[in-house]
Amino acid sequence: MKRSIVALVFLLMSTSVSFAQCAMCRASVESTYSDGHYLNGSGLNTGILYLLVMPYLLVALIAYLWYKGSRKEHAQKIAIWQRMKGITH
Repeated sequence: MKRSIVALVFLLMSTSVSFAQCAMCRASVESTYSDGHYLNGSGLNTGILYLLVMPYLLVALIAYLWYKGSRKEHAQKIAIWQRMKGITH
């Protein structure tokens, strides 16, 4: 588990800047560039990347909470089993 988290963090840190634009967004940015507004394109790229990352972060958060809950439940079951084992001996 630790190895996969380290690999994921390394992958995210080592990627270059991405420009994720659909055809319609690209046309919109090109038209604003021709008007002389250069900051709209970078804001659009940031917004697209933000929308791209949010579902993955949400799934990762749910998986983490599920993992922590299952570990806690497993620890409680082991504690009960050890108590029961101690009573029978």
